[in-house]
Amino acid sequence: MKNSADVVIIGGGISGCCIAYNLAKKGVKNVVVLDKSYICSGSTGACGAGVRMQWGTEMNCRIAKHSINFYEHANETLEYEGDVEFKQKGYLLIADTDKEIEQFKKNIEVQHKCGIPSRMVSLEEAKEIVPHLNTSILKGAAFCEKDGFLNPFLTTDAFYRAAKKLGATFYTFTEATGIKVENGKVKGVQTNKGFISTDIVVNAANGWSKEICAMAGIDIPVYSERHQILVTEPVEPMQDPMVMSFGLNLYVQQSPHGSFIMGRGDPNEPHDLRITSSWHFLEEMAKTIDKVLPAIGRLRVIRQWAGLYNMTPDRQPIYDKSAEAEGFYMAIGYSGHGFMFGPVTGTVISEMILGETPTIDVSVLNLARFKEGKLFLEPSVV
Repeated sequence: MKNSADVVIIGGGISGCCIAYNLAKKGVKNVVVLDKSYICSGSTGACGAGVRMQWGTEMNCRIAKHSINFYEHANETLEYEGDVEFKQKGYLLIADTDKEIEQFKKNIEVQHKCGIPSRMVSLEEAKEIVPHLNTSILKGAAFCEKDGFLNPFLTTDAFYRAAKKLGATFYTFTEATGIKVENGKVKGVQTNKGFISTDIVVNAANGWSKEICAMAGIDIPVYSERHQILVTEPVEPMQDPMVMSFGLNLYVQQSPHGSFIMGRGDPNEPHDLRITSSWHFLEEMAKTIDKVLPAIGRLRVIRQWAGLYNMTPDRQPIYDKSAEAEGFYMAIGYSGHGFMFGPVTGTVISEMILGETPTIDVSVLNLARFKEGKLFLEPSVV
């Protein structure tokens, strides 16, 4: 193992791999990525794999649009020999209250300002888009045909391989156990396999981000919670878009391989690092699907799993460098949408480290906003 690096990135998910790729592409020669397990073993590998531009804030719309523009050409840009399986079959957002319909209309005004081709659709058109949708319980819907689905394992693999080709080094099954800080400056990372001297450390550990920050003496107002997903048996194609509802608390899509992938949030989840599965989730998910998409309710469940949402007080990520430990950077707290923001994460963190003009100004997503009470609230999250 190397005993020194220009940059050490902790976390080998989509964020860590995207940051490594962007730094290497910009000429940083000695980039090291650490992961305590294998690449894409954490939250990225457990995610629901959807990517959307239908947000309620201009910041998130611009981040998502930039990321989706990248994903449209990811195979070519990253010179990937495989296929990241980007399928742009849209997101159908459904609402069962008048209040949510009004929010959709406000969101679309913001989206159109960013050049996103979203639109309100009638219940009749929603039924045409998803024939097995139970529109009798709904008030309306919104749709964007450019949203879609990506394979998280293959997408992360594409960034991983591209970064390696450019000279980045990856150490799997290598756990960061401490961060050395002297006189307010980062000096290195202790791992279970040795010490790496470095002046720059990037925390891209998502679910374990609070623990990594604590190693550098930094306290952040985040917590992790379990988010569960299930997958059904594969069937012939019957649903093109992701169907999502904020009020009804669900998202469900049919993968390119025929299985339905679905998940929902639970406000009663404990704040810890468990990634076990529960009967409660299975029961509540089944009830919701039977109500909204009854035809899918007859399918057999093949398996279920869980990953970690790393939650901030405003459910928005932290992109920042520490004021307490010079050389310590954070790309954390995605609150469930880190995968779809991956390309922008890699871009803005590499620009931050190298002192470049930001492609997208994410300065409002700094750590200080929580102490200053300047929360960045997004109205459209599950």
